[in-house]
Amino acid sequence: MSPAPALKTPPPSETTPDDARNWVRILAKYREPNTGRSLFELSVSILPFFALSLLAYLALPVSYWLAFAIALLNGGFLVRLFIIQHDCGHGSFFGNRHANNWLGRGLGVLTLTPYKVWRRTHSIHHSNAGNLAKRGVGDVYTMTVSEYNQQSKFKKVQYRLYRNPLFLFGMVPFLLFFLQNRLPFGLMNSREYWLSAMGTNIAIIAAVALLLWLGGLAGVLLIFVPTVLVAATLGMWLFYVQHQFEETEWQKEGDWQLHDAALNGSSYYVLPAVLRWFSGNIGVHHVHHLYSRIPFYRLMEVLRENTALASINRLTLRESFACARLHLWDEQNHKLVSFANLR
Repeated sequence: MSPAPALKTPPPSETTPDDARNWVRILAKYREPNTGRSLFELSVSILPFFALSLLAYLALPVSYWLAFAIALLNGGFLVRLFIIQHDCGHGSFFGNRHANNWLGRGLGVLTLTPYKVWRRTHSIHHSNAGNLAKRGVGDVYTMTVSEYNQQSKFKKVQYRLYRNPLFLFGMVPFLLFFLQNRLPFGLMNSREYWLSAMGTNIAIIAAVALLLWLGGLAGVLLIFVPTVLVAATLGMWLFYVQHQFEETEWQKEGDWQLHDAALNGSSYYVLPAVLRWFSGNIGVHHVHHLYSRIPFYRLMEVLRENTALASINRLTLRESFACARLHLWDEQNHKLVSFANLR
């Protein structure tokens, strides 16, 4: 008997946008990080972050408003540092696992995010994205229309408050990064995750104590807190639009398929170049979910060499603001809808 022929990976030109499994094979060639490039990306992110932090503290005796403005700007660099921490969690920033983990732990102090806890919950998000049976960990909780209609009036009010943009982007970033991240919720039985959370907390307390000594309470309230809140709010928005857009994909467990959900349930957020830089290309989210081991600085390379991927789930900056009005998954029409659509 002759051996079975090997599976042939079609070239990009022959791969249609919905061939999720074929794209996985093609994207594998982009997975290797370049150590020099990674060190460069880290340098142009962390050095300006510390420089602006110092500048903000030096500005305190001159003008509180000036210090506050610098702190707000610095939130953009903290977003970029979170993206690097994010890549460390996927093992994609350095080729060495230990280098990824130690850098991720260090950056977790700056982002107020315990590295191992976040890495675990984010892994669950990647494993279950788009699966209606496995919502609630590492995602923005979304009810279906039928589930919402079956809720009591009190539960409906609760859900409406949760999905209100003022709460979702005004309060949730603070609650998540300043409060929830302090304990390993959902992983409370694991010593490993407790150590991650408590170790990060101790380092944060030490850093805040140093900031109090250097700049007093004004330094903490006008520089540290605004920088983190800006980064947290921007990060919350980016995460939201990456999955909460009208033509996203959710399926019941029996119909759910990992690669299809990754490709079709994640957006390609088309941002201006400067915003794309600060957000570390995370808007190319469909590619990231399909192959999370690709370093963030290679995601645009993927789109340039595989133009079919650039046509999938495109969402412009202007279009993205309408996503804040989407609240429920309509299983019959396979799209996200607003509360107004219920009428």
